[in-house]
Amino acid sequence: MVTRKSPRKGSLQFWPRKRAAKILPTINWDAIKSEKTLKGFIAYKAGMKSAYLDDSTEHSMTKGKKKVFPVTILECPSMKIFSVRLYKDGIVKTEILGEGLDKELKKLVKLPKTQKKLDSIKPEEYDDVRIIAYSQVKKTGLKKTPDITELGLNGTYEDKLAFAKEKIGKEITVADVFESGQLVDLRGVTKGKGLQGPVKRFGIQLKNQKSEKGRRRPGSLGPWHPARVTFRVPQAGQLGMFTRVVYNNKVLDLGKAEDKFKGIKNYGDIKTDYIILEGSVQGPAKRQIVLTQALRPTKKQLKKKHELIELR
Repeated sequence: MVTRKSPRKGSLQFWPRKRAAKILPTINWDAIKSEKTLKGFIAYKAGMKSAYLDDSTEHSMTKGKKKVFPVTILECPSMKIFSVRLYKDGIVKTEILGEGLDKELKKLVKLPKTQKKLDSIKPEEYDDVRIIAYSQVKKTGLKKTPDITELGLNGTYEDKLAFAKEKIGKEITVADVFESGQLVDLRGVTKGKGLQGPVKRFGIQLKNQKSEKGRRRPGSLGPWHPARVTFRVPQAGQLGMFTRVVYNNKVLDLGKAEDKFKGIKNYGDIKTDYIILEGSVQGPAKRQIVLTQALRPTKKQLKKKHELIELR
């Protein structure tokens, strides 16, 4: 009889399976290419709806017909620059605070009384520029304390420095970074599910009905030698609250809310800018998400042409 084989349970690419250290993840900005200068934006998950889309994709079997798709709505309050980081050989050498900072930032960081100006630096002493941005989440009514993260910039060193000088002290909107029809990646933390058994956590098969010592547990904890239980054995533990990435979601629509979205379950009203994405997004309602330019856009997703008709 042929030996029955199956894939191992639980990818080792997601290890260790423990709670994320922080809600907004650290991102390798050098790997992400972009046409716009700013490569990312902070958004908040509002909820999901069903959308009627007009399919105009070339050679599609449903071309010219209406299709129903699940879509996710994100609220995107404007951001401001908290500080400008100047790098030399991959190391932060100088950090210059922005102008007109919100008073709510005092809960997160200690602000110095005196600070340098961006015009006073010597550009030849540095080779890269990034910004520390914070969301003006108080405009949404969700909370007052802003979320803060580092965002990468695209272009030459001179272009990055010019962008930082232009935008410092001003608001940055989601329309400055993304546009309708493009692909985006979403980085954030999934829903936390707490302690779960190996069946739900790793997807192992339930044992026979008459098995001893429980059905929802592994049949073996490993061999006699090595005489220990290795980390590869599926066991109970933490599930969810993991940092994950959703790749290549298409932007269907974005703009000002203007009373378009009211009474979203577990969220409320959208008061600032919004963005509608085709597909689902990790995390519960009100979860912070970092939208980035697509790391590896696929031809299959790029050729899709869907026009939003109606939300249900």
